[in-house]
Amino acid sequence: MNPTFPTIAVIGAGAMGRGIAQIAAQAGSLVRLVDNQPEASIQAKAALADQWDKLAAKGKLDAAQAQACKDRIQPCTLNDLADCQMVVEAIVERLDVKRSLFAQIEAIVAPSAVLATNTSSLSVTAIAAGLKRPEQLAGFHFFNPVPLMKVVEVIAGLKTDPAVAQALARYAREMGHTPVQAADTPGFIVNHAGRGYNTEALRIVSEGVADFATIDRILRDQVGFKLGPFELMDLTALDVSHPVMESVYNQYYQEPRYRPSVITAQRLAGGVLGRKTGQGFYNYIDGKAQVPAEAPAPEVSDMPPVWVSTRAARRSELLQLLKDLGAKIETGQSPSAQALSLVAPLGFDVTTVAVVERLDPARTVGIDMLIEDAATRRRVLASNPATRADMKAAAHALFARDGKPVSLIRDSGGFVSQRVVATIVNIASDMCQQGICSPADLETAVTLGLGYPLGPLAMGNRWGPTNVLEVLFNMQTVYGDPRYRPSPWLRRRGAIGLSLMQEEN
Repeated sequence: MNPTFPTIAVIGAGAMGRGIAQIAAQAGSLVRLVDNQPEASIQAKAALADQWDKLAAKGKLDAAQAQACKDRIQPCTLNDLADCQMVVEAIVERLDVKRSLFAQIEAIVAPSAVLATNTSSLSVTAIAAGLKRPEQLAGFHFFNPVPLMKVVEVIAGLKTDPAVAQALARYAREMGHTPVQAADTPGFIVNHAGRGYNTEALRIVSEGVADFATIDRILRDQVGFKLGPFELMDLTALDVSHPVMESVYNQYYQEPRYRPSVITAQRLAGGVLGRKTGQGFYNYIDGKAQVPAEAPAPEVSDMPPVWVSTRAARRSELLQLLKDLGAKIETGQSPSAQALSLVAPLGFDVTTVAVVERLDPARTVGIDMLIEDAATRRRVLASNPATRADMKAAAHALFARDGKPVSLIRDSGGFVSQRVVATIVNIASDMCQQGICSPADLETAVTLGLGYPLGPLAMGNRWGPTNVLEVLFNMQTVYGDPRYRPSPWLRRRGAIGLSLMQEEN
């Protein structure tokens, strides 16, 4: 091994510092581990030794490699760092504390030493501002658990020497991680791009459209997320996720796209944080979420004929689906007095569509067709306030005939998946507009750092930038809210049909 930085220091022996120390030692670096509580460094070394023994037992390291890694961890103090070529801090997220620490470190290490901060939310430029050599400091943001989360954000501050960022990116690869380059903006890449998922889901539930479990099911089964937004917030805990929402929102001077929710603020104040407290959006018994069961599909003996709006999204696909389900389909210019009227809007609510198309609201139900039916594991229907109970039951029973689960939600501008996907794509497009990172690094950071089934721009490509734009424009009409204002970067690509992944000329 010939690492870029043969001797480094890791300041902070908590979970993040310990993880960084582990992958640095595995890359061949001698790691001086420092904590303001000396016993914490000693305990961290013991924990890492145990971890390497486990890896050796599983055959992922041989005994000699495990011992070599153990030998590379050296608990020490700040005064022992003079020979370090790189120092990374992983301490409390407080600007004053980080600035004070780096001022001390700068006086100890060589002028050529690289200084790195693992901050997740503070300005790298602000951390470096008090240093004599601010060009030597950059962000080096890992994710927890560090050995498993294989992406690291390399953030250049306003005065960072480009060679410093390049050296950190090279070192990240040596540690087995994928580096992505980010501008020094609030949330960097991952925490910025991730705003759309949780915040829009919280808005949807606050409007009474559906409950927590239903929204989680829809986003897992329709879009393919591993965890629904409320499952995810329970896992990360609101004392972590809500402050990040507030931080990004306030650092962007109350940009509406990032507006936090009173739902999480109240739950944080009440200590209802998630799994670790046993109570969050779900209650937990022995660590297992108590998820309410779905209501079974109703049994309908007398199924009405179905008429499909001529303006329905994926209309030909929807007609074929109805045929496969054995529906009696009406083909006239307008529905008969007995028919179930089916609409498939993008961004508009079912009520508005029924009024504009002069349909009887009592017999009108909407279906979400943003994503092709064959690619989903769930269908989502929406009623309007006037929809009759028998029509809701008939639609539910019909679309559940082949065994695919069906969720019936209340009417709103845009279905759950439409709103969340459009918000994610729009925020990502705005990040590209701002030049925060390259489209390729954005996709890499989000898929590795957040575990999304597709990168946000790939989502837009998959389901169509024009469709995403239609959802946003229509939702802006319904809500009159600037949070649905389409990014210029997205508008240009949607207008001329370019791939969202295409770089600027």
